[in-house]
Amino acid sequence: MLELGKKQKLTVIKKVDFGVYLAAEENKDEKVLLPRRQVPEGAEYGDEIEVFIYRDSKDRIIATTAEPFITIGEIAVLRVAQTGKIGAFLDWGLEKDLLLPFREQTYLVQEGDECLVALYLDKSSRLSSTMKVYHYLRTDSPYQKDDMVTGLVYEISRQFGAFVAVDNQYSALIPAKEFAGEVNAGDRIRARVTAVKEDGKLNLSVREKAYMQIEVDAQTILDVIDEFSGALPFNDKANPEVIKREMKMTKNAFKRAVGRLLKEGKIEITDTSIRKTAGPVQNRHE
Repeated sequence: MLELGKKQKLTVIKKVDFGVYLAAEENKDEKVLLPRRQVPEGAEYGDEIEVFIYRDSKDRIIATTAEPFITIGEIAVLRVAQTGKIGAFLDWGLEKDLLLPFREQTYLVQEGDECLVALYLDKSSRLSSTMKVYHYLRTDSPYQKDDMVTGLVYEISRQFGAFVAVDNQYSALIPAKEFAGEVNAGDRIRARVTAVKEDGKLNLSVREKAYMQIEVDAQTILDVIDEFSGALPFNDKANPEVIKREMKMTKNAFKRAVGRLLKEGKIEITDTSIRKTAGPVQNRHE
């Protein structure tokens, strides 16, 4: 049978002026046209040709010898060729661009963007793409705890955190408790593996280990205090969302760094603010 979105080896059963008709050996009643410009030179009746099956601009099932960048069930990074009223259209190596509907976008893409998508058949038996690739990603990565990896953030969830495709193929997550808004959907990141879960999925962090990160966070706090003219308008008891918005760190990380600065005598805490002390503070960026 003819399978949309897949490469198949089909047999030439008929030659016409505008191409050849192909069919599977087991069902020659179901045939598909391979346009003349796609027909290999010298192809004859009974020859086997490997083709990809899709729908053309007139919604007709058609074959091509062109190599698509993605096949059904696969994931790939594709470039947005243009956008329209129903979504974006992706360059996937064929004459007709691939639809990425608005409802399948995890963030709004623009012309020229590159996005990670999976290819699937929609309810109308048309090939379409989705950025909701969670269920398409692999869970057999070679990575272990504390390995450094690179990946694409393909979706942000307030409940779960930032979903990442490591190497564009392995399932990973920056958990919500570790995610303080440092990254955005569409970002390519370098991160540390903090855990390999029983199901093979990875937990990541874009932050250093706590004993190393604390110094970075402490300096960030001092820099932000300067931006607020010497005093933060909140203290370490502030709402975690306020800390996340203003400091781009979790409340626990914030409290650890504040504790370090207090111990070093660089700040003081009031009922409503955190202030630098009167003494000079060396800025390690200088």
